[in-house]
Amino acid sequence: MSKREQLMEYITQDLVAFLAEDRQLDFAEAMRVFYTSETYERILDEETGLYLEGSAYIYDILTTELDHGGLTQSEY
Repeated sequence: MSKREQLMEYITQDLVAFLAEDRQLDFAEAMRVFYTSETYERILDEETGLYLEGSAYIYDILTTELDHGGLTQSEY
């Protein structure tokens, strides 16, 4: 596993745990929410560099997306 893949895996674990706790979701639902988000797509896109950011920062982007129905360019 590459360093990039490891970073993405750690971020994913953190974000799913944060979602489950903060939004009172079971892990399966938290995973579904995360993996279908625009934020997840941005993490996968190396050009954004989002996978290099901390989990708390990315979680803030994710919650903004979920609360407002999408992302804007300035959010990542």
